[in-house]
Amino acid sequence: MGIKWRHWAVSAAALTLLVATGCENTPSARPKPTAAPSTPVARVCDRPAAGPATAPAGAVTVDPAVAGDLAAKTKSSPPNTTFWLRPGRHRLGPDRYAQVIPKKGNTYLGAPGAVLDGRRTNQYAFGGTAGDVTVRHLTVQGFVAPHNEGVVNHDSADGWVIEHSVIQNNSGAALMAGARQQVRANCLRGNGQYGMNAYKSPGRITGLVLEGNEITGNNKDDWERRQPGCGCAGGVKFWAVDGADVRGNWVHDNRGPGLWADTNNNDFRIEDNLIEANDGAALIYETSYNAVIRENTIRRNNWVEGRRHADRGDNFPFATVYLSESGGEPRVRARTDRIEIYRNVLENNWSGITLWENADRFCNSPANTSSGACTLLVKNTRRCAQPAIATAPLYADCRWKTQRVDIHGNRFVLDKSVVDCTVKCDRMAVLANYGTYPDWSPYQGELVAEAITRKQHNRWHDNVYIGSWTFVAHDPSRTLDSGQWQGTPYQQDAGSTFRARDRG
Repeated sequence: MGIKWRHWAVSAAALTLLVATGCENTPSARPKPTAAPSTPVARVCDRPAAGPATAPAGAVTVDPAVAGDLAAKTKSSPPNTTFWLRPGRHRLGPDRYAQVIPKKGNTYLGAPGAVLDGRRTNQYAFGGTAGDVTVRHLTVQGFVAPHNEGVVNHDSADGWVIEHSVIQNNSGAALMAGARQQVRANCLRGNGQYGMNAYKSPGRITGLVLEGNEITGNNKDDWERRQPGCGCAGGVKFWAVDGADVRGNWVHDNRGPGLWADTNNNDFRIEDNLIEANDGAALIYETSYNAVIRENTIRRNNWVEGRRHADRGDNFPFATVYLSESGGEPRVRARTDRIEIYRNVLENNWSGITLWENADRFCNSPANTSSGACTLLVKNTRRCAQPAIATAPLYADCRWKTQRVDIHGNRFVLDKSVVDCTVKCDRMAVLANYGTYPDWSPYQGELVAEAITRKQHNRWHDNVYIGSWTFVAHDPSRTLDSGQWQGTPYQQDAGSTFRARDRG
């Protein structure tokens, strides 16, 4: 019990049309690439919407035969100008920092076949701090943004709208995000790190919308292999986002997690998404607050990373929906004061939902992997030190808590022959480690494990389980069957049903 469990570094809801599973019964460690669902929702990459075939009235026409024409005409035109990119391959200047610097209110429209190509030379496509810029119907590819940086809206300006575009085969992230950004009906495919990196320094991002996109094949450069433990890979990463609607997206076949909210995010609605066949978790919600995760279809995720940890003998319940030091907090304003997970279908993933809290991770602790960040309840991180941290209110407020999580009305399906596993792929969990570090920590011993398991209002109820499931409570060594999980002292899953196989 004296060991310090490794923290899994951490960063959504079913297409109500439940698409047929299509799972292959194969021993392969990685799911086969996902076939397009029979329903056309978010099939953006196969069928991108075409832009205007002729220039709109008053638009400035951009010639693909003239290198740098788009950047030059942007510079010479006033704000609120519309630019129409003719069919063809558009190029920027030869310098790696050559890019388009929009002015406030500019709109960029691609004709059918219009491509802005960085030729593996330019780092950024669109940058600068101008707000309310629109990019529509444009293919952006071949840019080489550095690690943790993005190609479109490189400087995280506010109020951008990116719609009906294909942003693919770039290094770094396809796009960054600013406040009030709307990202709709795009194909974010095959980028080196992320489909989108929702990060802005300094400050928080408010009012983000991610709707109807296909987000696939990202983290092509396999950053967790290049920088082990970096926590810097997957379909989409969110940092310090306050108010996000993530709905109707098809998030699939990304290397690493599908969606990852990491550090002081709040007020997320993750709903009506199809999240499938990602190497890691479908969703990670880490050191964050207040979310609704509902009506998502989540299937065949975490086969690669879950199996890898199991094969190494790791007993931690790596799950497909992973809440790490995240919970509901009424003092942080949001549309809910809980984390509510309901009416989702989780089918043939590597394990289910894990609620985790690292007893050694809190403000000012060397074990805090969030770059010195503190909770949203403490303005001065230096206050989280002895002797004040051992007394109210700092004893509670210096720690991110997995609390007030309500998991109900979900359908959990597991066929081990499909996942090709026998053990460690069938777990639901609520647990913490034995606190040991640092030596001045007020959270040593089993205090946090007892709190997350029995005192912080985390509750499963009224769910349906199909297949063989086990449950982990308090710490990784306590594995329970459904009767023990429902019984004293845990009393979880009241009103839930358990059956060995689907009755159709």
